[in-house]
Amino acid sequence: MMIMAIDLGKARTGVAISDKTMFLASPLCVIEEWNRDKLAEKIAQLVRHEKAELIVLGLPRNMDGSEGESASGAREFADKLAQITDVPVKMHDERCTTMIAHRYLNDTNVRGKKRKKTVDAVAATVILQSYLDSLK
Repeated sequence: MMIMAIDLGKARTGVAISDKTMFLASPLCVIEEWNRDKLAEKIAQLVRHEKAELIVLGLPRNMDGSEGESASGAREFADKLAQITDVPVKMHDERCTTMIAHRYLNDTNVRGKKRKKTVDAVAATVILQSYLDSLK
């Protein structure tokens, strides 16, 4: 089964995809889009193209585990995605994923514009790999 993960952002949204065995997550792309309706359509196109059967959307929780306004927005976006793709959407805790992504990029010496364009896809990969690991 192919699983797609989304690291939802205000301006840039990272997308990652699993392999068919659901063992490994890989970065797919970063979508630069402010409008949530247009973003949902672009993701729906990717879902169809990649033949994803499940979408994992990062749930931004506060460090104490509570949910704020961002989590509410993510849940609304998850509902919209599920409606337009007919693919189930699961929420997965995304605490610290961007920090982990920055650490990976530091370790691989990715800097400047390339880093800015990559960090969200790497964060989506961290979310997806965490989800895949939780299945084992």
